[in-house]
Amino acid sequence: MPKIQLSKNFIRSTCKLALNEDLYPSGDITTTLLNNNSILKVKLISNEKGIIGGIEFAKQTFNLLDRNIKFNIKKKEGSKITKGSVIAVIEGKIKNILIGERVALNFLSHISGIATKTNKFVKKVGMKTKICCTRKTIPNLRVIQKYAVKLGGGTNHRFNLSDEFLIKDNHLASSKKFEEIVKKAIKNKKKRKITVEVDTLKQFKKINGLNFNTVLFDNMSPKTLRMAIKSAKGKYETEASGGITLKNVKKLAATNVDRISVGELTHSIQALDLKLEI
Repeated sequence: MPKIQLSKNFIRSTCKLALNEDLYPSGDITTTLLNNNSILKVKLISNEKGIIGGIEFAKQTFNLLDRNIKFNIKKKEGSKITKGSVIAVIEGKIKNILIGERVALNFLSHISGIATKTNKFVKKVGMKTKICCTRKTIPNLRVIQKYAVKLGGGTNHRFNLSDEFLIKDNHLASSKKFEEIVKKAIKNKKKRKITVEVDTLKQFKKINGLNFNTVLFDNMSPKTLRMAIKSAKGKYETEASGGITLKNVKKLAATNVDRISVGELTHSIQALDLKLEI
């Protein structure tokens, strides 16, 4: 898949859209009540431990509102933080800081939440097994969410439908001889990877030996997964998916599977609790 890079222009454009959403059509009607010239220092603080991410989004949000706002970064992007950690100190017209407060915090808390959850999974499995995200992302936020997964130590799965062949259960169910679909993908691969999802050892047996890259074992118990990996050893990269949680991921990793894909990293993430404090 293409390498995800968040350029300054991309971040500024994304922040600009978010500010437009928040300020249309009449701006911040509450903040207009404040003194326009009040200059204050505000601290960006974490209310819990985690991995911080999205600092540049916060910085560019305030920069778009007021170029005179000073955004002094105190923690490095992707670094570990604890409760009470000061992420940044922001100085400028309090009116403009408050206008950008929620947009900045939304980016920071969401990206940090994904990075933090990913890092918890990564710690559970150790170095041998990769933790991967999926395409179960919020529409139009995929680039940002997959960036956050990388920040937490995870690995990006394919970015979109063009990146690789991923032959899943519904593709297989549409054909009486699903191995023919796999053979067709092999014939048309054009240097793209081919991943085939199977639910049972019987399914895998039908395609074992064909020239594809990765076999994805879906919703298998650790015992069955171990047997499947033994059959695939040396021929395919192996992946596990389906119902993966922090409670069971360690047992699945103990089967020596190469990758574990986790939809939870992006589709139902809890934001990291951050705040601005005057």
